[in-house]
Amino acid sequence: MMTRAYDNFYLPGLMKNLGFAFDFAVNGCALKADSFYDFFIASKVAGEIERRSPRFICGCSGTELALSVFDRVGFEVKLPQDILFERYDRTAEYWAGWILAFYQWETNISFSKIRDYIPFSQIVNMYNPLHEAPKEKFVDIMNKLIKEKNSKKSTNLQNLRKAAGLTQKELSQLAGVNLRTLQQYEIGSKDINKASGQAINSLAQVLHCNFYDVMELDLGEE
Repeated sequence: MMTRAYDNFYLPGLMKNLGFAFDFAVNGCALKADSFYDFFIASKVAGEIERRSPRFICGCSGTELALSVFDRVGFEVKLPQDILFERYDRTAEYWAGWILAFYQWETNISFSKIRDYIPFSQIVNMYNPLHEAPKEKFVDIMNKLIKEKNSKKSTNLQNLRKAAGLTQKELSQLAGVNLRTLQQYEIGSKDINKASGQAINSLAQVLHCNFYDVMELDLGEE
């Protein structure tokens, strides 16, 4: 069973605060949604939420969360006069931040990894019609989108081999891994996570990387 970062008691508050943070950044400070998401990750506020930081899970408002992000990345912003007030109308950006918090908690996929798959602006564009749908509907759609992206994505092994400047045949010979098996690992028709430890270790040594870099690990996996 999946171990979530924090108890669901705190989830509604964080969903609201992350919604307000994105709304404030985009509609209050005229920042692009994807830019604020990049700041959110670069500031390590996203990571601290994933690691149960009381300050960001339940110890600040959405506006304060956004200001912490700005402060940590050194971004100077002209603050609106009504900075202390949070809007009561729910914008598309508010909904996107709100549902993003739920999705990250529900799946345990990191905010950074979610961004690698789906730009935040794409989540904003899902506002119509999903803002009136159950949260679980959004989860299902996101999971399908990520699965589609994964199916088109080159494998870690393929990327590492190309970065090392090796052909499949050269890597096969150097690592002592059957060429046909290596090819199957690269296209994903054979699960490299089920390869022997010796084979993965040999590949990692030849490619000068970590054992786990060769594997296809899903951070959201139960």
